[in-house]
Amino acid sequence: MKILIADDESVSRHMLQVLLVKWGYEVVSVEDGNAAWEKLKASDAPRMALLDWMMPGQNGVDVCRALRKLRPEPYTYLLLLTAKDAKESVVEGLESGADDYLTKPFNPAELKARIRVGLRLLDLEDNLVQAREAMRFKASHDTLTGVWNRGVILETLEREIWRSRREGSSLGVLIVDLDHFKAVNDTYGHLVGDTVLREVTRRMQTNIRSYDAVGRYGGEEFLILLPNCSASATWNKAELLRAALTREPIETQSGALKITMSIGGVATEDWPAKSANQILQMADLALYRAKEEGRNRTVMAGATEHEGALPTSLVMMFHSPQKE
Repeated sequence: MKILIADDESVSRHMLQVLLVKWGYEVVSVEDGNAAWEKLKASDAPRMALLDWMMPGQNGVDVCRALRKLRPEPYTYLLLLTAKDAKESVVEGLESGADDYLTKPFNPAELKARIRVGLRLLDLEDNLVQAREAMRFKASHDTLTGVWNRGVILETLEREIWRSRREGSSLGVLIVDLDHFKAVNDTYGHLVGDTVLREVTRRMQTNIRSYDAVGRYGGEEFLILLPNCSASATWNKAELLRAALTREPIETQSGALKITMSIGGVATEDWPAKSANQILQMADLALYRAKEEGRNRTVMAGATEHEGALPTSLVMMFHSPQKE
C-alpha cells in the first residue's frame, strides 16, 4: 500500500515517514497542500493520504474537498491530522470529505490502528467496485461467448448507423450463422456445441479490428458491425472471417469438427436512408439466400427495386465457391 504524507513541518513529516516505512508501507512525502493535490489527482495516486490540516497553499480540508469533488476511482482514504480538537473543527473536517481524523500529538499505536481501519474500508470498496463491474458485464455481454449480448449489439447498430450518416461514411453489417449447428448439438451434445461457439467467437474477434463490434444475435447467429466499410470491403471482411473458421477444424472433447458459416451482408452506403430494422432485414434476406445457395458462403444484399421499399429480390450478389 502506498500512503501519501502531506505536512509542512519537517520533523512531523519525517517521524510519520519512519513509522509508516517501519510498518511496511510505501511512502510519498510532500510539504504542502498544492503538492498533495497534484499527487492525489494523478492516475497512480496513493490509495491513502495523511493530510495535515494547516499547510501552505491548500490546507488539508481544501484538498479533501477538491478530491471528493473530482471523485476519482479507485477511492482514496483521507485521514486528517490536526491540532484542533473542538467538535466544530472535527465536523468541518469530516464534512469536507475526510474519512477520519487524528489529533496531534497522536499515539503511534492509534495511528496504526486507524490506518488498518482505512485499509479494511478500501478492501470493501474494491470488492464493491468489482461486484458492480461484474454485474455491468453480465448485463451487457453474452455469458457463454463473452461478446455483446443481443440488446447491446442492437443498440450499437442504431448508434453506428446514425454516426455513419453524420460522418457520411458506410457501415458494414454482417449476420453470421453457423451451418448445421443443430446437428452438432444433437450428435455431440450441448457442451461440445458450447465449445464450438466459444472457438468461433475467438476466431472472429481475432480477425476483426479493435473498433468493430461483435454480438451474439441469437443461438448460433452473430451480428458484426464494421464501421467505415464499403460493400466490397464488407464482403472482403466476411470472407476473411469465413476463411478463418474453415481453415482448421475446431478441437472438441469429441474430436475435431469442421464447422462452416453462412453470411449475409449489407453496406449502408447503398441504402443511407434505411432504418436499423430495415438493414437487419436486408442482411437476413441475404443470409437466407446464402443458405439456399448451398451454405458456406457470403452473399451481399441487393439494391432496392424502388425508393422506400424493402428489397423484394437480391440482385447484387457476391459469393465464393462452396468448399468441398
